[in-house]
Amino acid sequence: MDAAIDEVRLLADPTRGSIVRLIIEADAGRATVTQLAVELGLRQPTLSHHVKLLHEAGLLERAPEGRRVWYSVPPERLDAVSELVVSPPQTSPVALDRVVDDLTQRFAGTFGRETVERYVRETDDLFAAQGVDRRRASRTASFAADRLTALARVEVSDAHRPEVLFVCVQNAGRSQLAAGILRQLAGDRVVVRTAGSEPAEVVRGAVVTALDEIGVSLGGEYPKPLTDEVVRAADVVVTMGCGDACPVYPGKVYLDWPIPDPAGLPLAGVRPIRDDIDARVRELLATLV
Repeated sequence: MDAAIDEVRLLADPTRGSIVRLIIEADAGRATVTQLAVELGLRQPTLSHHVKLLHEAGLLERAPEGRRVWYSVPPERLDAVSELVVSPPQTSPVALDRVVDDLTQRFAGTFGRETVERYVRETDDLFAAQGVDRRRASRTASFAADRLTALARVEVSDAHRPEVLFVCVQNAGRSQLAAGILRQLAGDRVVVRTAGSEPAEVVRGAVVTALDEIGVSLGGEYPKPLTDEVVRAADVVVTMGCGDACPVYPGKVYLDWPIPDPAGLPLAGVRPIRDDIDARVRELLATLV
């Protein structure tokens, strides 16, 4: 208990809280003292002092690479630390109104403003329930557009590209690995979506790095909740460890891939999972196109 209190006090310092937040938000979930000093406008000795305190408390881990030393939050501490450094979730009414206006224009002739607004606000509520704060307005806009696109596909009978939905628990590991690889291989020939039964805040850094090693970029992907319309729009639903959380509809192909969860694993542990998923995705793609 005392250790937990000490961690709260340690991260209550604005500089140390900012250091940890920047590391969590970094593309690979890690950063050097030099990068952090530039980002925060601090002298390196000052930055190094704070990083040393965080490292000694077990809130950061070191990974030397040649002359550089990378700092990251230990995977097993990521969720708890994130809760301490992330502000309470909120999206301004002005931002939501702008999203509604833009999506109403985008889906003109397909959905009226009332439908668009309902999906936008419901989507923002879903992310609020997840505790999402960082870039929540842009995530709301992106995912609401994704949901409306899926809904339009369900309601409008039309020839379409095959669509695959990958679902795991946190939508931060297995489903993101599978989706990134399938997008790379299929290009525009297949529509690819992901979702999580209990979505995390961010995609795991080791997952991003494992994909980067094979030339696959996740771009702006982020964990998303599992919603009804994306399941209804999919032709193939691939589940990985999320049990019976996914609703079942007739006429769809459901696959369950028994793949270990990469949560908390170092990069060396994520690589065989990535390679297993890569082989399965290639087999799946051969049945789709």
